Amino acid sequence: MITELISTIAVRILETTAYAGAFILMALESMIAPVPSEAVMPFVGFLVTDGKWNLWLALLSTSLGSLAGSLASYWMGYYGGKPVVLKVGKYLLLNPHDLALTERYFNQRQGLLTVFLARFIPVIRHFISIPAGMGKMPLLPFMLVSTIGATLWNGFLLYLGMRLREHWTVVQKYSHQVDIVIIVLAVIGLGWFVRSRLAARKRKLNN
Repeated sequence: MITELISTIAVRILETTAYAGAFILMALESMIAPVPSEAVMPFVGFLVTDGKWNLWLALLSTSLGSLAGSLASYWMGYYGGKPVVLKVGKYLLLNPHDLALTERYFNQRQGLLTVFLARFIPVIRHFISIPAGMGKMPLLPFMLVSTIGATLWNGFLLYLGMRLREHWTVVQKYSHQVDIVIIVLAVIGLGWFVRSRLAARKRKLNN
């Protein structure tokens, strides 16, 4: 399984590079790299339980890593979002109107709530900072909600690692099943989006 392979690599990185490795792994997790927090944070909890790591330094390094990755994705969307939409958006069924909607949405209060809640959703949390940057969400509020959301999620997984070490394979099994359900729902939503856009384009051509 891919997750098990990533977990093995993550454990080696954590054991050899300590807090710096945890920072880097969680920075990648907050970007578009395929490094799920479920493959990193529980093992950080193991190290804390074994007395090899300090709890607060572990939480600080991983939260700062999540923030760094989120900021990198934010700036990617901030500086690269509009040109990408204008250049290749038609192939993705997107257009400048979508960009305008994104900018308005992430400048409103619900945009902050979306960024916060996205930290708890598989797959989506890897990408949410990019549309926040495209929407020119104010930087300080973005950093605040990203840090709070990431710290809560990282802390939750770290705690599970500390409390459920002997049964972690069982926890992983059921967490994978939950992830699959969420991904399926996301694919259904994407399918609905594509279908509605194609229908709208067809109506526009007929008129």
